[in-house]
Amino acid sequence: MQPTFVLVHGAFANSFSFAPLQAELGLLGHRSVAVDLPGHGFAATFSRAYQAPQDPAGLATTPGSIKGVTLADNAAHLIGVLERAKQNGPVILVSHSRGGITATAAANARPDLIDRIVYVSAWCPVDLDVSAYYAEPEMATVDAASLALAMAGNPAELGLLRVNFRTADPDALAAFKAAFLADATDEQFLTFLNTLQPDENLDAGTSDDRAQAATWGRIPKTYVRLADDASLPLALQDRLIREGDALTPDNPFDVRTLEGSHLKWLLDPAPAARLLGDLAQQVG
Repeated sequence: MQPTFVLVHGAFANSFSFAPLQAELGLLGHRSVAVDLPGHGFAATFSRAYQAPQDPAGLATTPGSIKGVTLADNAAHLIGVLERAKQNGPVILVSHSRGGITATAAANARPDLIDRIVYVSAWCPVDLDVSAYYAEPEMATVDAASLALAMAGNPAELGLLRVNFRTADPDALAAFKAAFLADATDEQFLTFLNTLQPDENLDAGTSDDRAQAATWGRIPKTYVRLADDASLPLALQDRLIREGDALTPDNPFDVRTLEGSHLKWLLDPAPAARLLGDLAQQVG
């Protein structure tokens, strides 16, 4: 029976970013559904202060719908999607970037709903909480200040992270491009930037949300390395793979590699679609 790909987006993203990949998967004969986690997609907050001409003071204080959303909320929403997809056959859960935290939490809770889990340069915390990895040597090359250049408001007061992706600050735009899509044209980069939403929730999980051998560890798993990723460096991706393999040595990652930056695989999805299609044949 044909599997369904369930696609989980990363931070500040939504289901819209998967449209080119879904088109390519569909043309190859594959079924897919892109998830909007709570507070994302059409449930996101785009205030008038975010529109041009922007109102910086308003943008820094306007409440956002994602306030209070937790990792548990994300996982519960994803599990609901997985339950519906599983009614139609095998399920391949694909996550990108921060979406890997939600995918891991869902896999910990309901491994029975997932026939293969795929991380595309995604967080799969095993030995540390996600926040702790940022202090590790593998993340030393990451410019942690890039988002801060366009940060709007105080996260502690807003109860969320807010970034002004519509900024005209050349330094902020250059930092975003270097971090996420250095291998695209400026026009492609700005187009992608305008698919992002300004708000993200604050909950990146705790030790209870790390991969669990008894549940997550039962699921066949693939890690797709992005060779030129500057925001989740290859060294960190490889560390996550090693930690996952050490946790479940009898069920190691099937490791694949795609060329390109953190977002290029979504902009130019044909190689990723072929890779996923190969995994679908194995599951089917």
